[in-house]
Amino acid sequence: MNVSLTDDEWEGRLGEQVRAARIAAGYTQRELAGRASISLSTLHSIENGSGSSLRSLIRIARALGRADWLNDFHVTDEVSPLQLLRQQRAGERSVRRRVRGPRER
Repeated sequence: MNVSLTDDEWEGRLGEQVRAARIAAGYTQRELAGRASISLSTLHSIENGSGSSLRSLIRIARALGRADWLNDFHVTDEVSPLQLLRQQRAGERSVRRRVRGPRER
């Protein structure tokens, strides 16, 4: 797989795959849009490579019986570096004690 493609090229490829899967399943664009609970214009945009939301793409994959496409996106249970940093900072705040100078009288 070519990872050096531009975003537009990736959108075009994904659109081609959706169109090919829709045709192979025997659906018109209107039928698939209805099955996926998305607008016809959204499906048209995706098939033409002009983008749409990830939620729409997920709905299309499910409606085509191709949820296996989604399995290629491996989700791990690892903590993100940003989440780890936030946890560390929260721990430091709970341990810190306020140091006060001598009181003025």
